[in-house]
Amino acid sequence: MPCVGGKQERQFIKQALDNNYVNEGELAVQFEQKIANLVGAKYAVATTSCTAAIFLALKGLGVGAGDEVIVPDMTFIATANAVNLTGAKSVLVDIDPDDLNISINALIKAITPKTKAIVPVHVTGRAADMESILKIARDHKLFVVEDAAGALMSKHNGKYLGTFGDAGCFSFSPNKTITTGQGGMIVTNDSDLLTKLHMLKDQGRPVRGTGGDDLHDVIGYNFKFTDLQAALGLGQLYYLRSRIKRMSRNYQLYVKNLQGVKGIKIFKTDIENGEVPQWTDIFVEKRDELASYLKEKNMDSRKYWLPLHRQLAYKQADDNFPNSVKISPRSLWLPSAFTLKDTDIKKVCECIRNFFDSAK
Repeated sequence: MPCVGGKQERQFIKQALDNNYVNEGELAVQFEQKIANLVGAKYAVATTSCTAAIFLALKGLGVGAGDEVIVPDMTFIATANAVNLTGAKSVLVDIDPDDLNISINALIKAITPKTKAIVPVHVTGRAADMESILKIARDHKLFVVEDAAGALMSKHNGKYLGTFGDAGCFSFSPNKTITTGQGGMIVTNDSDLLTKLHMLKDQGRPVRGTGGDDLHDVIGYNFKFTDLQAALGLGQLYYLRSRIKRMSRNYQLYVKNLQGVKGIKIFKTDIENGEVPQWTDIFVEKRDELASYLKEKNMDSRKYWLPLHRQLAYKQADDNFPNSVKISPRSLWLPSAFTLKDTDIKKVCECIRNFFDSAK
């Protein structure tokens, strides 16, 4: 099961080349329609990255200078950077220690008269508490843009993540379930927002223009997708179901084979009810030592994000972020690629057991 470059991708890439049109064209539209259909959204808009997708969604909803947007403290920095692109302020809040998603109590406390939107992040495919978030948004008249970068095809209460709020944003970067090299997608059921998104991503034009005497009624930008990227994405969809199955299998094997190991906790993913574990992650006191030990065995793991409030670009005191301060330096993504086999996962588990046995 190749990551890229298989037969399916090559066929679509050849089609793009044979069409002699590698800018955003019919294949990009086809890819948008397929993603919308997969997650049960009315509309989808492809763009250059998930960062751009979050920016465009917020901008299309009217978020701008003077506004505040609430973002969880533990996320990839792109979430906050996308807010910054609109001219609004990212307001960081603490996380829930059980699932690493945004803390509802911290979210409520952070709302001010300037708050315009909330960007919950579905960490590693685990659903944020969308019922509470949507109620808060309704009560305070706030927009909700879901950062579902790592949650493609993950479900919560029978509905796909990314389709709960005003808009949802997915990533197709190289380490995601499917990739287009770089790329993102916005899904929404709002036809007015759809029109705004098309204008914002293509220099203010609601429909593709000629580059000549087109009408540009608003200020827009250039965040267009390309048919070459779409071709890769269309081919990647061929592997989608098998990759989801493999990632879920990886998680289940970790749960089974690490049962009883003292010193680690696997963050729960509700596979039975449709959540898809983009990666399997653990809480471990000796995080850095375990990561180094696995690396010595040629097993790559990945340390969790540094909390945003500890990044120089968003520097704040630790006082308001007790959970992210505790959890981040002790959290680790285990080897979780969809190219792994059962025997690979079992070897990783054996190494983890050996690490803790030797530490006794």
